[in-house]
Amino acid sequence: MLNETNLGLIFLSAFVVNNILLIRFLGLCSFFGLSNNVKSSIGMGMAVIFVTVMACSISWAVYTYLLIPFKVEYLRTVTFIFTIASFVQFEEIIIKKYIPALYKAFGIYLPLITTNCTILAAAFLGIDYRFSFIQNLVFTLGISAGYCFVIVLFASMRERIDVSPIPAGFKGVPIALISAGLMSLAFLGFKGLFKL
Repeated sequence: MLNETNLGLIFLSAFVVNNILLIRFLGLCSFFGLSNNVKSSIGMGMAVIFVTVMACSISWAVYTYLLIPFKVEYLRTVTFIFTIASFVQFEEIIIKKYIPALYKAFGIYLPLITTNCTILAAAFLGIDYRFSFIQNLVFTLGISAGYCFVIVLFASMRERIDVSPIPAGFKGVPIALISAGLMSLAFLGFKGLFKL
């Protein structure tokens, strides 16, 4: 088990070594759906960072201080989903009011953050790894920052690919899948550097 002095390793493991998109293959719906444009990808990445860090921190506290003492750990899935949904609704209201262009760019994908398995996985993994609150905070920040980094990187690649001379049969989804696969192979090179 890692102690508090290894927070950098926890962050790097979540950010690169066990990247939630390219190594664990979670959250691919929004990854492919919103990676056509760098601006929307940055917005989605920031939204995921906010919801992941806040919802997972509260989920950790609820699990540790309510569910375990009352011996109702089996309610963690419902509790985590409720917490995540609450934060997404809060975030949707704020974005709709203050950044309507970003709200329009998100379309259906903003409410889908509620069911984004990236966030739910972060909540479960923080509990399953038996992290302290600070470790869980760093871990969820690493997961969500890794998500943001990869979706923005992929969006910038897709913008360049869209203006490149590609055979008609590979345009759109096929080249996106090939590109994502190559990115995943590149990130796989970091696998095994260290374990949590």
